[in-house]
Amino acid sequence: MTAPDGAMASPAAAAVALLVERGQTLAVAESLTGGLLAATIVEIPGVSAVFRGGLVVYATDLKHSLAGVPSGLLDERGPVDGEVAQALAEGARERCGADWGLATTGVAGPDPQDGKPVGLVYVAVAGPTNKIVRELLLTGSRAAIRLGAMLSALDLLTDELRK
Repeated sequence: MTAPDGAMASPAAAAVALLVERGQTLAVAESLTGGLLAATIVEIPGVSAVFRGGLVVYATDLKHSLAGVPSGLLDERGPVDGEVAQALAEGARERCGADWGLATTGVAGPDPQDGKPVGLVYVAVAGPTNKIVRELLLTGSRAAIRLGAMLSALDLLTDELRK
């Protein structure tokens, strides 16, 4: 999983290698990335040892019914929110029986959503002992925002696994 120069081949490869090294597992809950995060992770050879699965909860009601985000939180804050991202990560972790949960939510565009600007993204990780959320303001096309959210989520996970 390393390039010839010793550098990690990709953020997904780095995360998978760290999970394998730690003997820990991962699950994801995705909104704006719509499965891109899981698809990127499963491209890595050997990932079956650490990847449990994921939830694509694009519709707000599915964030509650499938990922366990409290309905009151969704009603109060809306789907694009840091606390919602954290609840998604925790829901992925709990519902898929993983050591780590990783989540994405945000506005990919082309239009704002519920008063939230295009490019506002939250990525979150929930691990055995810690929970972290990052707020991002990404620019570019819808595809660029989705890609940036996916890469940022993997970077967040990798940062936490290296601690």
